[in-house]
Amino acid sequence: MTSTEQETTLADELSMLVPDGKVLHDGPSLQKYSHDDAEWAPFTTPLAVVLAQNTAEVAAVVRYAASHGLKVVPRGAGTGLSGGANSVENCIILSLELMNRVLEINPGEGLAVAEAGVINDKLREAVAAKGLWYPPDPASSNISTIGGNAATNAGGICCVKYGVTGDYVLGMTVVLADGEIVHLGHRTAKGVTGYDFTSLMVGSEGTLGIITEVTVKLLPLSGRQDRAVIGYFPSLPDAGRAVAAVTAAGIVPAAMELIDSTCLRAVDNWLKLGLPEDVNVMLLATVDEPGSTGAELATKLAGIFADHGGSHIEQATDPEMIATLFLARRMAYPALERLGPVLTEDVCVPRAAVPEMLSRIQASAARHDVVIANIAHAGDGNLHPLIIAPVGDEAAKARAKIAFDEIVADCRLLGGTVTGEHGVGLLKLEGAGAELEERVITMHKGIKVALDPLGTLNPGKAFPQSVTA
Repeated sequence: MTSTEQETTLADELSMLVPDGKVLHDGPSLQKYSHDDAEWAPFTTPLAVVLAQNTAEVAAVVRYAASHGLKVVPRGAGTGLSGGANSVENCIILSLELMNRVLEINPGEGLAVAEAGVINDKLREAVAAKGLWYPPDPASSNISTIGGNAATNAGGICCVKYGVTGDYVLGMTVVLADGEIVHLGHRTAKGVTGYDFTSLMVGSEGTLGIITEVTVKLLPLSGRQDRAVIGYFPSLPDAGRAVAAVTAAGIVPAAMELIDSTCLRAVDNWLKLGLPEDVNVMLLATVDEPGSTGAELATKLAGIFADHGGSHIEQATDPEMIATLFLARRMAYPALERLGPVLTEDVCVPRAAVPEMLSRIQASAARHDVVIANIAHAGDGNLHPLIIAPVGDEAAKARAKIAFDEIVADCRLLGGTVTGEHGVGLLKLEGAGAELEERVITMHKGIKVALDPLGTLNPGKAFPQSVTA
């Protein structure tokens, strides 16, 4: 039997489990679904792509794969930046993008239940109509899914004050590696019955189970009043010192984002937002305390910016202006992708180490003759150096990889972690291996074997697996 005939037979058998033409095996579809947005992470061509429409279909596909010795790589919107959704040998890509219903919004209990394929912003819009707020807001909130956010424990722009996805996940429905469906967590304000398997699944990158529904807690939408403070700095280390000073002053902004000139120019050339020219680094901070408290905090922030080299410092309360500035931050990555392949970093260091880490990133760029653009959730030390290599320039790509590894090593030397929110996936396996103790890697492997003894779910991702349990 030829490979084409085998793929056709597989597609026919999967179509008996997932009706309505939701099994894809044509060349363009296999290519489209073979990788996420981590262009430099390895991938293969999957055997087939399944667009599941409910938890039962997910379970049926997983059972089929396990019984036929196949692998399953779960996928949301494919916006990941670490290769976590990349196809591996002998696998089925199982997409949850069609599972996009908000199943429940409960204002009384302050919670919502959403299928894994619900886009983050769509959930936020749905709960806002009920006077509620779902805080986690990754820069990709308009295209990333709640299931993917939970699988990577995604952060976001406001996480410096309000926390990351895992801080809001109360419970979930999960398909295990043998196809069994389990319900984890609780719907109450507190709940500590048994081991916290919900938290174990959050950030597990689809290696322990496939999240199909998520129950999240919500906050009131009212009671906040956004004020932005914008400052321009002559260098990355100067901006970093301002960030460290804000932390030292005990101020917890609702957001504090760093954007360098390369990012600003790329965004403005694309979207024509009218962003300021001749700016090296912009710090954009917000506070959301109402009334005089918020006004006082904004004034203190402006003073700290000025004391650490900031200039043209402005305060803004106009929602439209604030939205435009944050749009520049959110669109930095796709704007840079237009310039060439981007190798994305996701290191997180102690906030006091932000100035030194930014200096080291600059030094790596100069030492290896590569372009490194910088955006950052600066308020919590989560830095995203974006290394750009021209299309087809293999020498530049090799230098970029050296700079990438050097930045990871510098991050660890400064007491940081190799990934703050994008996940390990495939890109950060080497860094994770250096960060995690050998016994801790063995613990990871033991949990993986306990929940997925056949290695069916997203094999080779999330943690280095070279240690023998």
